[in-house]
Amino acid sequence: MTKRSTLGGATLLALALLFIGLTVLFNFALRGWRIDLTQNHLYTTAPGTERILKSIHEPINLYFFFSEKTAGQLPQLKTYGVRVREFLEELAARSNGMLRLHVVDPQPFSEDEDRASELGVRGVPVGATGGQLYFGLAGTNSTDGHAAIEFFDPNKEQFLEYDVMKLVYQLANPKKPVVAWLSTLPMGPGFDPRTGQMREPWVIYGQAEQLFDIRPLEPTATKIDPDVNVLVLVHPKNLSPATQFAIDQYALRGGHILAFVDPLSEADSSGSDPENPMAAMAADKSSHLGELLTAWGVKFDATQVVADRGHALSVSMHQGEPPVEHLGVLGLDKSSFASDDVITAGLSNVNVAVAGHLEPVKGAAVKFEPLLESSTDAELLPVERFRMLFDPATLREGFKPAGIRYTIAARVSGDVHTAFPAGPPAGVTLPAGTAPLKASVHPLSLVVVADTDLLADYLWVHQQDFFGQRLVQAWASNGDLVLNALDNLAGSDDLISVRGRATFTRPFERVEKLRRAAEDRFRDKEHELEQQLQATEQKLTALESKGGRGDQSSLIVTPQEQEEIEHFGQEKIRIRKELRAVRAGLDADISRLGMEIKIVDIIVIPAAFALLALGFAAWRRRSRTRRPAEQRP
Repeated sequence: MTKRSTLGGATLLALALLFIGLTVLFNFALRGWRIDLTQNHLYTTAPGTERILKSIHEPINLYFFFSEKTAGQLPQLKTYGVRVREFLEELAARSNGMLRLHVVDPQPFSEDEDRASELGVRGVPVGATGGQLYFGLAGTNSTDGHAAIEFFDPNKEQFLEYDVMKLVYQLANPKKPVVAWLSTLPMGPGFDPRTGQMREPWVIYGQAEQLFDIRPLEPTATKIDPDVNVLVLVHPKNLSPATQFAIDQYALRGGHILAFVDPLSEADSSGSDPENPMAAMAADKSSHLGELLTAWGVKFDATQVVADRGHALSVSMHQGEPPVEHLGVLGLDKSSFASDDVITAGLSNVNVAVAGHLEPVKGAAVKFEPLLESSTDAELLPVERFRMLFDPATLREGFKPAGIRYTIAARVSGDVHTAFPAGPPAGVTLPAGTAPLKASVHPLSLVVVADTDLLADYLWVHQQDFFGQRLVQAWASNGDLVLNALDNLAGSDDLISVRGRATFTRPFERVEKLRRAAEDRFRDKEHELEQQLQATEQKLTALESKGGRGDQSSLIVTPQEQEEIEHFGQEKIRIRKELRAVRAGLDADISRLGMEIKIVDIIVIPAAFALLALGFAAWRRRSRTRRPAEQRP
């Protein structure tokens, strides 16, 4: 017996040493190995993220400012803070030392707090004492450049990876992106011959100039420089074949394009003649890219306008007249936006005027993703009904909704073929030894919008003069839409490929289902009891106030009335009790589910493991007692 016990103890010691040795070995040998078993692969980074991390050539310092103690007052925010920190640690581990993560918990009135503010991370007051909560990320590169996410908004959790990688990409590529801007509309500053004065640039154009290196491109251009990050096409009207060929070749090189086409552009001054206003109304104010859009897998019909009763805005056609609902001037809200795309996520409202619609070309190999859509209470109307429109109310005549949602803006990506299969058009000469591209060298990244008027100031900003300074206040998100698109397209293909992800916080779907079912089951009964209670209280109040009306006869309460008062009082108590029981019943199924889960976790699963352990022990005991019997002669 002593020998057997000694051997058992030695075996346990050997197993313990083996376990420790293997743990130390795996800690070094398997370092960096990870397996993501979450349903939505929350901890699996996108391929574009991996490529961006590998492309970093110089170290980048990341400072994650998180007030952990203050966040403890908001459990959901603290949980999200852990999620962000773990994600940043994952990126740092995969960057081969190029990302250096510093986790900082700024204390009040400390240097860390000043450092956070200096780098662009703002504090948010939390609680009754107003303690500052810091929950943001700042980064610096080797050239003293810095960028910041001032606060991680839990409502934008699905774009966490994109926002962080955008910051990393900007620090790794600090040069301002080059945006070539081709517009047949007067968006930039210049001389206005009608007023004889200098013209202010459109607000969106001025905002873009502050964020990007804007390079104006003439509508007659025959070349697009290779260093252009984004090509913007606004109302590309009557472009020459040579210009279209230059755009085609840029697209085939893997270009990033933001295009605005329109069936009827209100800002187009074609045919303007003060002596003949009808000429301007009859002029062709449409724009399209013809065969280029078709080659890119997009169908656009410039003869049709989206009329949407569900999003129609009221407008005044003439000064002094009352506003009238205009089915062609639309105020799109969140229900019209793609919630999983970084371009449209977070927008509040976008206004468009006389917009067209987009469709994918059948059989095209590109990926077509709607960004802006109409409601189902919409119909396509001929553009002629809008050319000489004096009364928007006439658009409702014969209006028949199609019951479908029309795409007003879309993201298109993938490999495409040239719109010039026969070669360069006449007059285009390529450099010696250069052959025209016939198909994509790199995938095209295109965002196309079937409206140009959303860029105009009158649809999204208020302006006023303040001592010679132009003050601008946005009342719609048109500018954010354009800047988001430029910001997204200005990145590399890898950054564009990093899209919205599933959220870390998952709802209790079964609990919510039970709650909705319980509400449906008890709502009618609750409403009935509330009506009975209200009627009973009214009758009781009328009887009790009989003696307070001032006349002599009302001072006497008969025994029958006294009995009714007591009856209604008891009825009131009964109904209130039953109403409380009904409302308590709303959570009965949820409480029952919680109890079942507790029973399974606390009793069933441990009991199952215990039974398995006892069964295994009994099997071993029987095998040991059977073995000596088999060895007997």
